[in-house]
Amino acid sequence: MAENDWNAHYASGEVPWDSPEADPELIDLVVKRPVSKGRALEVGCGTGTNALWLAARGFDVHGVDIAPLAIERAQAKTAAAKPTQGTLKFETRDFLNGPELAQGSYDFVFDRGCFHVFDEAQDRTKFAERVAKLLAPGGLWLSLLGSTEGPAREMGPPRRSARDIVEAIEPTLEVINLRAIEFAGLPFEAPPKAWHCLARRRDVPAQPSSRFTG
Repeated sequence: MAENDWNAHYASGEVPWDSPEADPELIDLVVKRPVSKGRALEVGCGTGTNALWLAARGFDVHGVDIAPLAIERAQAKTAAAKPTQGTLKFETRDFLNGPELAQGSYDFVFDRGCFHVFDEAQDRTKFAERVAKLLAPGGLWLSLLGSTEGPAREMGPPRRSARDIVEAIEPTLEVINLRAIEFAGLPFEAPPKAWHCLARRRDVPAQPSSRFTG
């Protein structure tokens, strides 16, 4: 979807994905794993809810979104928020097709419903490749995305299969955990089924599939 389309959603108020509360999957990962505090990037940060939550817990956060109105609102939230332990920066940026950020610059990358908007397999692969380049040694990427499970629906998050995800990610990143969840904080009678996908920067290239030799 083009930049003007996303901006139009924010202008019209049609932003069902924009929750006032930090995502529980992000909270659970950071609190329980925990993810080491460091430099964090949120791709498709929207109005900054999750980025602000991370900064309040000591992360130095860079939030990017293709919609200028989303970034304006994120900056306004930041100005009104209490001081954070970490730093916080927001920027209008096309993550997939715009200039690349510095390689190895982030310890943690997070996206909630951004990776899954790309219908073409080559775009999802390119997204994962860009994430892989950005991660510092030991860095993690958490992506929350719609799944093919659950009843038929005409609205809501795009649906991606486990195969869609792994085929895009595995060449450049190591999949740590791919598990079924539900999208929290969306205005639907039943929360849409989703994936929690956690991956890390590879230390060893992905090896080719092999045959059983006995």
